[in-house]
Amino acid sequence: MNWLFPFSRTEFIFIGLFICFYIGYVWRTFRLARQLNTSAWGVIPKFFLRASYLILLIIALLGPSFGEPEGDVLTTGRDTFLIVDISRSMDAGDVVPTRLERIKYDIQQLCDTLPTERFGLILASSESFVLSPLTSDHYALKQFVREVHTSVSPTGGTELCGAIELARQKILTDPSTQRRVKAIVLFSDGENFGNCERSLLSRLRLEGVPLITVGVGTEAGASIREGRSFVRDNDRQIVRSRLNRPFLQKLARDGRGQYVETDGNGTYINELASILRGLKGRGISQNHIAVSTNKYFYFLLAALVLISLDVIITIRTFRV
Repeated sequence: MNWLFPFSRTEFIFIGLFICFYIGYVWRTFRLARQLNTSAWGVIPKFFLRASYLILLIIALLGPSFGEPEGDVLTTGRDTFLIVDISRSMDAGDVVPTRLERIKYDIQQLCDTLPTERFGLILASSESFVLSPLTSDHYALKQFVREVHTSVSPTGGTELCGAIELARQKILTDPSTQRRVKAIVLFSDGENFGNCERSLLSRLRLEGVPLITVGVGTEAGASIREGRSFVRDNDRQIVRSRLNRPFLQKLARDGRGQYVETDGNGTYINELASILRGLKGRGISQNHIAVSTNKYFYFLLAALVLISLDVIITIRTFRV
């Protein structure tokens, strides 16, 4: 038999309290019996009954596991290229602290949520480039993510579809991805300064690589800080960047993927992880395993039966 939880100080405390209280109860009962000149041995059966269901409750709490049902487990490998928009608009503060800083943190959370997946990282700017190839070393990937800044982009503009095409080429030309489930995730506010050819998204559909877009920002938008001032246009007006939701939704729809939108506390990461887990593909390995299962409910049921007996059965404590 295996145990889900170790025998800890908590269980010792419960047992100690039970013994102390019951010793006090028995001592008080026998003392009163002596004063009444009678017998109080009726408390003994109740002690064994109550001690029995206390032990059963503690065993159930520790999670006893036994039995070894066997089965086959099919492992499906997944490779995902993450595209991060590093245009100047990602410095907008409508998502705290900024759009880019929010995404950097959320990507690290995604790695923790999907610890067995391989991720690659592409930065989308006027000229997109691979910052990290596909890797299962999430610690190294997180280090790369922490160093990402919008200043990496020399011109400030973004060609999102160029980055998507780069991700498509990298994920399909890598021999290690042939038997694995493939996907592309784009983190962006949707401001795009390049042309998106329909043939690109058609190729993604034909090759079975879904494009999942993550909208970063709000429709109300925000200005972009530049030192002590704000970014301005040619007319010296303050630029206000807004989330281009329709564009990102269209990309996801044409790329046979889904659209997800960021939120203030990052709970959308669970939704994104569920989408990636739900992608269908061929298994890469099959293992025959034996698993012990937690059978706590047997002991809990037995304890409940004894508790019911304790309530129902009445034993005369004092015998005259």
